Amino acid sequence: MNMYKADSMARKGSLGMGTPTMFHVTTSMNQQTFHTNNSTLCSNGSRGVKLIALYPYESRVDGDISFNKGDAMLLLDDSNNDWWFVKHPKNGVGYAPRNFIARSESLESEEWYTGKIPRSMAEKLVSAANLPRGTFLVRKRDCENEYALTINDSENSRAYGCNVKHYKIKPLDGNLGYYITTRKIFNSIKELVRFYMEVSGGLCCKLTFPAPKIAPTRPDLSYDTQQNWEIPRNEIQLKQKLGDGNFGEVWYGKWRGVVEVAIKTMKPGTMSPDAFLREAQIMKQCSHPKLVKLYAVCTKEEPFYIITEYMPNGSLLTYLRKEDNLLSLQALIDMSAQIANGMMYLEGRKLVHRDLAARNVLVGEKISGVPEVKVADFGLARKLMEEDIYEARTGAKFPIKWTSPEAAAYGNFTVKSDAWSYGILLYEIFTRGQVPYPGMHNREVIEQVELGYRMPRPSTCQEPIYAEMLKCWDKNPEKRPTFEYLYAFFDDYYVSCQPNYVPPSSENDHAFEVRR
Repeated sequence: MNMYKADSMARKGSLGMGTPTMFHVTTSMNQQTFHTNNSTLCSNGSRGVKLIALYPYESRVDGDISFNKGDAMLLLDDSNNDWWFVKHPKNGVGYAPRNFIARSESLESEEWYTGKIPRSMAEKLVSAANLPRGTFLVRKRDCENEYALTINDSENSRAYGCNVKHYKIKPLDGNLGYYITTRKIFNSIKELVRFYMEVSGGLCCKLTFPAPKIAPTRPDLSYDTQQNWEIPRNEIQLKQKLGDGNFGEVWYGKWRGVVEVAIKTMKPGTMSPDAFLREAQIMKQCSHPKLVKLYAVCTKEEPFYIITEYMPNGSLLTYLRKEDNLLSLQALIDMSAQIANGMMYLEGRKLVHRDLAARNVLVGEKISGVPEVKVADFGLARKLMEEDIYEARTGAKFPIKWTSPEAAAYGNFTVKSDAWSYGILLYEIFTRGQVPYPGMHNREVIEQVELGYRMPRPSTCQEPIYAEMLKCWDKNPEKRPTFEYLYAFFDDYYVSCQPNYVPPSSENDHAFEVRR
């Protein structure tokens, strides 16, 4: 038996997280054989439904399955939200990450369909370098059963969004058809797209090519580690030290020699195994595109390891200082929106971060000149109870310049204290990495803030953005904005001055949109 398979079977049910999985696949034997005691494998009779691969995936363990983009497969079990059990015509049966595949002939299977993504991300995708005029995508909107068609209307766009048009795709009553203008009704969105690829029909131009999509983050290291995420230390190779923190070191490494990961090592004695696992449990339960993904932990011996997705450009603080003048205002605004998006998710789950700062935001690759960023470091995160306040233990140390007055004075942390910290983070972003409250020591900051002092507007920061900082720094926590509001503000920042949701020419009915 493969050693990893043996390890996997030995650690079933570790950490007390769920019962052992009912499926197991042994690739060294007949790949067409699998075992189950579950008589209902697929919901709604979907077993045997044809699937198509949206992205390539390479198996790392027994039980997963490899496939190339465009491969056809059959669905065997869709009971897991993140991993589907499938049959591949050449590679047998195994688990595939749900976000890498789609039902054939579905809207999700189309090259031009992105699902629900922010307006700003849509603009970045269609206006990436060297994409021709007419590059497009269709995305799901917030409204029930409404979609948006996003089109690049420029041959040589220098900055994303400057020549991008958005058109609402609205459903008829009863979902009996779709339209951009009521003068032309279509039976389906696919039919609508085919029509506008032939003629402009009042749009800014004909649709030409689907915008390239970005491969999603894998939901876990493998299907097996989704619930059994205590992994053997020998599966992790530390390759390069990236930095030091208060609680340990950060390394770039690989899982099983192939999958790139980041590893946080915890200094011996930092916390007990039980406390560490409670923290990790919170991280593991959080799943959002703008939060760094926790993959696994190693806690059988010290130093403990936290295994997360790897973000190649390090902390936002270092990145801001290194890139400095290379970052446009649009990029800074976009990153602010991305961070607010991640924090909006935590806010909705009543999770308080407690250490939101540029040093705890990580940077990935650029898309149309704008870096992808994700909120990281949930080592201090806490689930709020009914009273919506987390009271820190006596003697706890806080990053004073990022901490709200009520949290610094009484140790009471809420989503509103996170909003205060977000305002300080905005200061870091729009000063490109300057230290907050320059020239002031911690005790002076506490005293002056309590007396009403707020940092003045940086010369590099526009007035509307500074106004949002001041809202975040309101003395009354209840008057501070929600992250839902902050995300909408930054994601829609240019809408008021560049209203690029437009109707088709001579077709003003039902086509104009002013928000996401």
